[in-house]
Parts: sequence; structure tokens; C-alpha cells
Amino acid sequence: MSFNSQDVVPISEARARLTELSDEVVAGAEKLLTKNGAAYVAIVDAKKLDYYHALEEEHASLVMLAEVETGLREVLAGQRVKTDDLIKALS
Repeated sequence: MSFNSQDVVPISEARARLTELSDEVVAGAEKLLTKNGAAYVAIVDAKKLDYYHALEEEHASLVMLAEVETGLREVLAGQRVKTDDLIKALS
């Protein structure tokens, strides 16, 4: 996401404008707070943050499912080591 200049706020200024910035965020904006001229933290709507977290969980589930699918394909193709053989190799 790109930010316009109004959405980039020094953290020192944000302290004095927190209520105003919060109202703008609830209205749909996202604010990027800077510290010493570099991006530091962002202010996002709490509902949007919940949505971001749900997306992260969904992505993790999809990654896990892809790994399971790969493992199953390998087993079906005979590309996996038997448990007994693995234990012997590790001993």
C-alpha cells in the first residue's frame, strides 16, 4: 500500500494529534508514524487489524495444506523412507 504525505506523521506530532489521527483511521485512512525520519509503526483500524490477522491464519493453513499435499504425493510415489529405516539411519 502506498501512503500519501498526509498519512505519514512523525511520532512526535502524533502524540499531540492522536484523537484526530484515530478518527481519520476509523474513517478509512492508515497512518504511518515515523521516528527519526524512518517508518516506525502504523495506526490501522481495529477491524482491519482483525482482518489482517484472519488473513495470516488462512495463509498459514494454506501453507500447511500444501506441505501435506506434497508429503502425500511423495508417499504415493514411494519417495518416503520407512520409519524403521529412518530409525536405523539415525542410530
